[in-house]
Amino acid sequence: MKKSLGAMTYAMPTPVWLVGSYDQDGKANLATIAWGGVCCSDPPALTVSLRKSRYSYDAILQRKSYTVNVPSEAFLCAADYAGIASGRDSDKFAAANLTPVRSELVDAPYVAEFPLVFECRLLQTIDLGAHTQFIGEIVDVKADEGVLDGKGLPDIKKVSPLIYSPSNRAYYGVGAALGNGYEVGRKFVK
Repeated sequence: MKKSLGAMTYAMPTPVWLVGSYDQDGKANLATIAWGGVCCSDPPALTVSLRKSRYSYDAILQRKSYTVNVPSEAFLCAADYAGIASGRDSDKFAAANLTPVRSELVDAPYVAEFPLVFECRLLQTIDLGAHTQFIGEIVDVKADEGVLDGKGLPDIKKVSPLIYSPSNRAYYGVGAALGNGYEVGRKFVK
């Protein structure tokens, strides 16, 4: 028998992404988010959700763009720090020993050290209550060559992304592959 937990945000896992933006003075900033994901394939788009009180909120609205930076497990402390500190009071890039790189395609910085980066142009915002969802069209994906597979695509084991469990507020890594999509379920096809 299942136990009712009520209406809660305990979806598992959530991504650990750092959203890059420039503030009104042109200072590069990062915000760690767990509320985000792919929302469309044509055009390719990602969503990130932020509270209006977050420093990055106005920056994304003003610049109409953001980056989604996927940290590897090696950057756990930097990713957590960027969610603790506020860009109002600190230079998160400098404090976490990260290098901001100005995107040539969108008006937002990305993290040089992170293995996978999505550059997004703001398409739409949706006020959801406590959070606003930013929908961004992916205009480019940048990946370190060392995380690409034989087909030139990001390999999850090489990227080694962080994932987050909201219920116990813990970070995890990615486990072993269990099977191939559009293949393991074929045993049920008649």
